[in-house]
Amino acid sequence: MTVDTDLLIVGAGPTGLFAAYYAGFRGLRVAVVDSLPELGGQITAMYPEKQILDVAGFPSIKGRDLVEGLVAQAATADPTYLLGRTATSLTHDEDGVSVHLDDDTPVRARAVLVTAGIGKFSPRPLPAGEGWLGRGLEFFVPSFAPYAGKDVVIVGGGDSAFDWALHLEPVARSVTLVHRREAFRAHERTVQQVRDSSVRLVTSAEISSISGNGTVESVEVRVGEETTSYPAQAVVAALGFIADLGPLQQWGLEVHKRHLVVDPAMRTNLPRVFAAGDITEYAGKVRLIAVGFGEAATAVNNAAVAIDPAAKVFPGHSSEA
Repeated sequence: MTVDTDLLIVGAGPTGLFAAYYAGFRGLRVAVVDSLPELGGQITAMYPEKQILDVAGFPSIKGRDLVEGLVAQAATADPTYLLGRTATSLTHDEDGVSVHLDDDTPVRARAVLVTAGIGKFSPRPLPAGEGWLGRGLEFFVPSFAPYAGKDVVIVGGGDSAFDWALHLEPVARSVTLVHRREAFRAHERTVQQVRDSSVRLVTSAEISSISGNGTVESVEVRVGEETTSYPAQAVVAALGFIADLGPLQQWGLEVHKRHLVVDPAMRTNLPRVFAAGDITEYAGKVRLIAVGFGEAATAVNNAAVAIDPAAKVFPGHSSEA
């Protein structure tokens, strides 16, 4: 059965959820498709316990709480959710677009907004971790409770590695962070917090092997020519992700380094196709959740005019409604 809507949003992360709410505010019918089975995108899949610090109005808010609020806000638009499905193809006609999903569901929309973040993502593997996934080795930390009382080794030097180290430090028996360089990609403030904590930092190092009887019991860490064994009942490989735009790359969109090029109205090079959030690229782009929210509002307001030329880009303030 064809899903008929005014605006189809591709991506159910924070930007997509806010866009769904805002589409409802503009009086648009809205549908949201996402390849993940749950709402919230990467936050739900990887960082539900992470404290997010860059959302206006919240000095700090846990990832799962932010998603819960966004879902409640989006519910006011009564969106149609198409989860666990991927948008595979897009075609245009005079007054709209047709998008086909990988479960053969056709979607008829008058405009499309792509808020797919980094697209489909898969974690970068830990070479020494082959065969240990699910046996003490994980790529994400969706909950801290399973790490209580354990010796945890985290591999990586980015924000995720340092965030998880900070949050696991009061829960685990010990936390060791191993990074192959002296410099880190994580935010300076977080790095300093980890330095001031009981977390053991081992730099210019790599895990050469993992040992255990069925599950992880220890890791060998090599620094130069020297190897040291550390107890570990849990290893977290926070080495980043391999992003793939997937079928979006076949739509004819202008792409720059796996991001969609947009103009100030969040329009892509294709008619009636807009984009917002981390997937966008333009001069001066800053990839923050807060920026994604603003882009979502800009995209929806301009999409409203594409859908109905008699509409105005500026809808008035919500406080006046």
